This record gives sequence, structure tokens and C-alpha cells, in this order.
Amino acid sequence: MKLDSKLIEAAISYTQKRFPDVPGAGAAAVYTSAGELLISTAPGVVSSSVELCHEVGAICEAYKLDQKVTATVCVSRDEKGQFHILTPCGVCQERLMFWSEEIECAVPSSKDSTKWEMRTLKELQPYYWRKPFIKTDG
Repeated sequence: MKLDSKLIEAAISYTQKRFPDVPGAGAAAVYTSAGELLISTAPGVVSSSVELCHEVGAICEAYKLDQKVTATVCVSRDEKGQFHILTPCGVCQERLMFWSEEIECAVPSSKDSTKWEMRTLKELQPYYWRKPFIKTDG
């Protein structure tokens, strides 16, 4: 499935329901190759060295279900209640590369981080370190 506004809204709606008034709260949503929409969030922890990204739960769930992730979004609410689109961090990009460099990622618009644009992992990582070792068709 392709990245669309439904995926963005799923992450925002989940955050609003799970964390109604919590600034900084967020969630992630992914589509899988089987058409499933998976949502996850990260637990708050005392030590930042053991934090997880919001995407981790959905990535692990997709793997558990033996389904490929095809699209991903992560959102976070600011102090004013606005939701911002977060580009997958480098670690999550590495996790997602397990499936494909063609995964569609929501990234913040250059003019307004509450709006989104689509970029593939390939666009986010044009010089991906494992590229020489990945077997390609052809």
C-alpha cells in the first residue's frame, strides 16, 4: 500500500485517543504488503539511553506477521497541540531497509512541518552503506 493521508490520520487519531493532552506525545503508523495498517507508540522511560522510537512496535509487528512494510509515518504533538511529521531517524531507516529502499516515508514539508511529503528510503539514503552488498534483480 502507498503512503496516503489515511495513514497520517491514523497516527494522529491514535495519539489523540491514547494521549489526549500530552505535549510531546506521538505515534507511528505503517502499511504492510498485506494491506494492514499497524500503529505503535513508544513508552516513556526515565533513562533516555533506553528510549525506543514510535515506529519500533509497528516494525516488529510487521515482521512478526511476516509482512513487508510499504509505507511509514511518525507524528508528534507540540505544546500548542499541533502535530508535526517526523522523518524516520537513521536507526529506523536502517530497520526499514530490511525490506526495501522503496518504502514510502512521510517527511515534513520544507515550509510547514505539520504538512507532509513522500520520500522513499532511497531518496533519504542515496548513499546507503549496504548498497554494494545488496543483490538486485537483473
